[in-house]
This record gives sequence, structure tokens and C-alpha cells, in this order.
Amino acid sequence: MNYLSTRGAPERKRFCEILLEGLAPDGGLYLPESYPKVDDATLTKWRGLSYADLAFEILSLYIDDIPADDLRAICRKTYTEAVFGTKAIVPLKKLEDGFYLEALSNGPTLAFKDMAMQLLGNLFEYELGRRGEELNILGATSGDTGSAAEYAMRGKQGVRVFMTSPHGRMSPFQQAQMFSLQDANIHNLAVQGVFDDCQDIVKAVSNDLDFKRRYKIGTVNSINWARLVAQVVYYFAGYFQATTSNAQRVSFTVPSGNFGNVCAGHVARMMGLPVDKLVVATNENDVLDEFFRTGVYRVRSSADTHETSSPSMDISKASNFERFVFDLLGRDGAKVRALFGEQLGRMGRFDLGADPAFAQARAKYGFVSGKSTHANRLATIRDTHARFGVMIDTHTADGVKVAREHLSAGVPMIVLETALPIKFAATIVEALGREPERPAKFIGIEDLPKRVTVVPADVQVVKDYIARHCA
Repeated sequence: MNYLSTRGAPERKRFCEILLEGLAPDGGLYLPESYPKVDDATLTKWRGLSYADLAFEILSLYIDDIPADDLRAICRKTYTEAVFGTKAIVPLKKLEDGFYLEALSNGPTLAFKDMAMQLLGNLFEYELGRRGEELNILGATSGDTGSAAEYAMRGKQGVRVFMTSPHGRMSPFQQAQMFSLQDANIHNLAVQGVFDDCQDIVKAVSNDLDFKRRYKIGTVNSINWARLVAQVVYYFAGYFQATTSNAQRVSFTVPSGNFGNVCAGHVARMMGLPVDKLVVATNENDVLDEFFRTGVYRVRSSADTHETSSPSMDISKASNFERFVFDLLGRDGAKVRALFGEQLGRMGRFDLGADPAFAQARAKYGFVSGKSTHANRLATIRDTHARFGVMIDTHTADGVKVAREHLSAGVPMIVLETALPIKFAATIVEALGREPERPAKFIGIEDLPKRVTVVPADVQVVKDYIARHCA
């Protein structure tokens, strides 16, 4: 399996090369040259597998430069009941006939990012050990990626983590999860700005090829293909739990900010998973909803990025969106480079509304969308708790609200749960008048000593920090 850049560079690379690289040298994102196709017989064979073995089967279609026995061992080491709390790893929770939540938040940091990050930590350690090398991970987080990455990488041999986050914009619980870690290989940088400023810094550093190579910079954001392909697995796992026959189709609703989570659903659908609709649910930062309604992709400025009660979706520049547009435009790298590498930087927007390909976003690829507001979140949290006795977090509430607008008779709807309610306790109290349950290991976490450095939204300042701490 070879990988190419969405921006058309001629080079082809293997999985373990792009695992440690992140962005392509031309600024594009890596995708496989083609998506492997899964037939009916394969789906039937996979139905009875454990999550770890299902992960191996799917990942082995994309990874052929790690011996099969080693890859199987990595999957079985990663996806255990001890780490994820249940044998099913991602059990479906039925709210009513044909309407489910897929529980993705049972991992160490109580968010869906653990599903891929735990695997990524083990893949990094394996490949770095095989090469005898080190890696300095530079990441950006709006809340959950950071803690998932740090918990997955803490204490790992040959790995340092430099995680940027928007200063003061995460929930107190999210901040405490990250900043209370005292491991020497973990560095937290609170950037005076919004998430998109953090993401821009990561991309700028990754695009400085001399710096990237000198300091061995890698990424754990979902711009890293390994993160995204790991997320493909839970779409198959959810489908098998919701159906009894491969003739059945399902829809998935995904709370979306950076487009990585739902892009994994796109990949699963391209592989042949019987998916009807992929529903993109946004909050007030509705850049993705605007695109799927109009064809206009319009990046917002920092000043126009709303601070909301579903903060992990407070994103107005969706990095993974480039992967889908690459497929939408017939894998035309030159066209994607013109849109994302040139026009977006110059004008802050592009418009595909008149392009015949735009109609295929729904017809060929199944994408629809909707948005949710703070008032919608409160109402959905109250309704879900009152009717089903289930407490959901704010991002999952955005998903539930939008999912109900896109139901089809006879097609099960699966909403991807993104985090546990404790991570956003203030809004849960506002909605329900009570604190959500807190796992015992996180009692008092907000009172622990913090290790964090506040920095301006300045690429050079972050580079200098990395250089000092890699000496």
C-alpha cells in the first residue's frame, strides 16, 4: 500500500514513513493511492471478531510494512477491556428503536480520541524502537486530542510531546487532565488565541522542512493518517452491532470540528461499509454545515470563532476536510493545491457550489449536515436524560439534535458519543441541576499542581521552546 499527497506531489510513501511524518512536504495530507474494497464475504467473516482482531483485519489492509504478527500483537495490546472498560470496547447504547449512541469514551481520558491515540502511542514506540530513533510530537488541541495524546505517550521511549492549546478556552476538567501531568516528556503550551491559531502553528512548523527534520517533528492530530485509519474501525464495529445482515444500511451522525472523525466514516463508506448517510453535526462554528448546504467553504477569523459550550468543536478551519475534497474533485491534486494551498490563504474561502462535483457530496458520498446551539444542547441533554435516563455531554448532544433531523424509516441511526459528561460539568449542571458522575481516578484533579507555559500565538516562540527542550 502506497500513500500520496492530496496536493499532487509525485512521491509515494509507505505507511511507516508517513506514520512519523504527519503532513506531506508539499503541505498536503496523505491518503492511500486507493481504498481497499470489502466484499460481502469479508463483512460476514468480520462480524464475529473481537474489536482488537477487527482492528487488525482493517489496519492490515493499509499497513504492509509491519509484520502481520507484530501488528496483531499491537492491536491486542491496545484494545483491551482493562484499558477501555468493556469487552465490546465500543458498545452501542440503544435510546429507542433504530436510534443508538456508540460509546467511544471509555478510554483513559474519557473521550473518543483515545480510540486512535492509544494505538498511535504503541505504533510510535514500536517503529521508533525498530529504527533506534526519537520523535518530537507537536500537536494542537481544542480539548480532547491533547489529553488523549499525552496519556498515550507519557513514559513512552523515544517520544516527547509538545501540545499547544487555546489559553483559557478548554473546560477546567480538560485543562486539569493535561496540565496536571508531571512526566518529563510532556510539555503543555497554552497559546494566547483560539484553536485555529494552535493548528496554524503546527502546520507552519511542519511546513518548515529544515526545522522538521532537524528536530524530528511528528504529529498526532488527525492530519496524521494513522490516527484517522484507526478511527475507521469503530464504524465497522458499530455497524455490526446495529445490524444482523449485510443487506442492511445504517447512518452515522458525527459531532464535527476538524472533520477527522467523520472523515474516517467517509473512508469506511468508500471501503464498502453499507452506510446510508454521514451526518455532520456542528455547533455555532458552522463552517462545515455551511459548505454542505451551499458549497462555500469559508474559514472564520479568530475573532469570529465562537466560544461555546461544546468547545472541542470551536474550530473554523477543518484540517481533514482537504482529504474529502480531494476525493470529491476526482483526486485532482493540482485543483486541491489551488484551493487549499493558494486560494484559501489569499481569500479565506472557496466556492464549489456551481461545480458539478458538489452535488455528489450528498448523492455519491452520503454527506448531509446540521448545526446546534447552546439552547439546543441544553434542551437535548434534558430530553435525553428525562426520556431515557442517559446523561450525555455537550458535543454528543449536538450530534443527537442534528441526527433527529436526518432520520430515515428503516435505517438505524448511530450517533458517535464523543466524551463523557464530566468533562463539561458546568453545562450539565446548567441543564440538569446536578453534577455528572466523576470516575474515582479523576476526583480532585482540578486541584493538582499544573505544568504549563503560556505563549503568544507566534510560530518562532514555539520553535524556540522546542529547540531548548530538545537540547
